[in-house]
Amino acid sequence: MNAVIKPTNRVKDRVSPEEWRARQELACAYRLFDHFGWHELIYNHITVRVPDERGLFLINPFGLMYREVTASNLVKVDIDGNVVLGDYLVNRAGFVIHSAIHRAREDAHAVAHTHTTAGQAVSCQEHGLLPMSFSAVMFHDRIAYHDFEGITLDLDEQARLLADLGDKDVMILRNHGLLTCGPTLADAFQEMYQLQRSCEVQIAALAGGARVVIPSEEISIRATGQFARTARNGVENRMMFDAMTRWMMDKDPGFLD
Repeated sequence: MNAVIKPTNRVKDRVSPEEWRARQELACAYRLFDHFGWHELIYNHITVRVPDERGLFLINPFGLMYREVTASNLVKVDIDGNVVLGDYLVNRAGFVIHSAIHRAREDAHAVAHTHTTAGQAVSCQEHGLLPMSFSAVMFHDRIAYHDFEGITLDLDEQARLLADLGDKDVMILRNHGLLTCGPTLADAFQEMYQLQRSCEVQIAALAGGARVVIPSEEISIRATGQFARTARNGVENRMMFDAMTRWMMDKDPGFLD
């Protein structure tokens, strides 16, 4: 007699092993952003493409804080914002920005957006990010800028945002915040970490009131090249994100479920 297989509603049993791993990684990223204070209550987003399912990506449930995100409650949506799998709504502002980049940039597997204090402060400064610190000199000619157009709810802004982003992986949204993307979640996280650190140092240094030292463009070009050959090679980013994952597992492994 054949065993009776009972139906299950567990998300893990309804998705591929590859998607489940992507869900766990993304849930970990949300917990990391929460730990660092890179959240805006229930707003802002980190998204990743669903492996082997073209046109679908994972996003946080609207209404939950980052510390509440788990592998199971992440929402799977299509490129038009329709929920394919999940029990929560999706914030339209997150869909407008993230879907535009996922649609246009095949290399953008992951996209992260923040409204941190330091990030917004630099986004309000006319000169943008200055190559003044160890972290900042690694962004020479790698940062795109997009002018503020209000809350990102209108689809017609997508074309202008994409035109400004071009082929870059880092963007400062004027009067708004920070955005990074990358071929892996680890890459997008690394870019955001370095960008956030750069903004924090810039605000602190300028607040001190003393004249600051700005390295030459030649040094910035050299440092950016060094960074590209080391930390941006994917291997170190993966090692770093694996270490961050172990840290979050020690802190609270609940995100894995």
